Amino acid sequence: MNLPRAIAFRYLRSKRRFGFVTVISLISIGGVTVGVAALLIVLSVFNGFNGLVTSILLNFDPHLRIEGARAQPLQEYTGLTETLKNTPAVSGFAPFISGKALVVFRNINRVITLKGIDQKDIDAVSGIRSTVVLGSFEVSRRGRDGVVLGLTLADRLGALVGDTISIVSPAGTEPALLQIGQPMIRRFVVRGIYESRNKEYDGLHGFISLAAAQELFEMGDAVNGLEVRLHDVDETESLANTLKDAYEPQFHILTWYDLHRELYSMMEVERWMAYIILSLIIGVASFNLLGSLTMSVIEKTRDIGILQTMGAQKSTIQKIFMIQGLSVGVLGSLFGTVIGIVTVFLQQEFHLVPLDPTVYIIPAIPVDLHVEDVILVPATAILLCSVAAFYPSRRAATLIPVEAIRWE
Repeated sequence: MNLPRAIAFRYLRSKRRFGFVTVISLISIGGVTVGVAALLIVLSVFNGFNGLVTSILLNFDPHLRIEGARAQPLQEYTGLTETLKNTPAVSGFAPFISGKALVVFRNINRVITLKGIDQKDIDAVSGIRSTVVLGSFEVSRRGRDGVVLGLTLADRLGALVGDTISIVSPAGTEPALLQIGQPMIRRFVVRGIYESRNKEYDGLHGFISLAAAQELFEMGDAVNGLEVRLHDVDETESLANTLKDAYEPQFHILTWYDLHRELYSMMEVERWMAYIILSLIIGVASFNLLGSLTMSVIEKTRDIGILQTMGAQKSTIQKIFMIQGLSVGVLGSLFGTVIGIVTVFLQQEFHLVPLDPTVYIIPAIPVDLHVEDVILVPATAILLCSVAAFYPSRRAATLIPVEAIRWE
């Protein structure tokens, strides 16, 4: 062990006097510990909610959505489908039609997003079938056309499986307003009700067959686009860039992140704001450290003068107090990291903070601790403590030996 480190550790663990300076140093270690633990726990909660939201959205939405340029219907896309078939990363794809329509049941009207899908391909691009809680996911044209509604929407309409609802298409609205025609109205039997755990989806979306949607929206053989699902969602961005290079501007390609960019941007801003605010706890502990090291320099003035007269260089003196500050940061980060990891583990296993399952869709606050957070948070604490230790250590190094021991 070199000289600066030996002296710094001797100062830290000295039992000769448990004075005011030592108390402030312990408070600094405690502040860093609390700050690091709080940051890790809060960031893990943000990660948990982010993962929960992503799992809900990806169970409903595709990994990639390919639409016509300028929202134009797709008539000819054989080349694109051949490319997707020959792409190993793609697990499945299917055409879709999406548009607004008015749902009428008894005396209740609701404007919803109606989506036309191919019955046989829905499982290849979405997990929506697994969320059906009543009836079955059946939209094929077996007898009368079938429709599958979200649970919240069905509740607002008062519709049950087997009821017949009317859907008014916007395609016939203009002739009806000009009194030269009638709006297009089709009747559908409610074949199933799903619950995706997303209020927007459950309250504003319905599914019908692709053929029924083409007829309802007067699109002929055209579709709005293709939905694509991959074996690994992490490859979405790479495949999207490949398809953009090959097919833009003929097609407009959106990833699952693009479909919800505003939501994820807001969540990212909230995460960083929480990081900055909770870092202030570590910042306060760093100010305490600055004060304790400054008083330690005053207390050790005689020792500093003796070391200098014995030949110690300014850099050696500076290293002694820098190591003291760094040690506070390392100890606080170590204790805080252990507390944070243990707390997150206990929340995952034993649900220390439960939620009311009748109100929320999850039984407890979700947590997910990422390796990068375990690295970033302690590194931030150590950096702030090192910065706080710079001024006292610099001051100690600039003491004049004669002045330091004059009155000793």
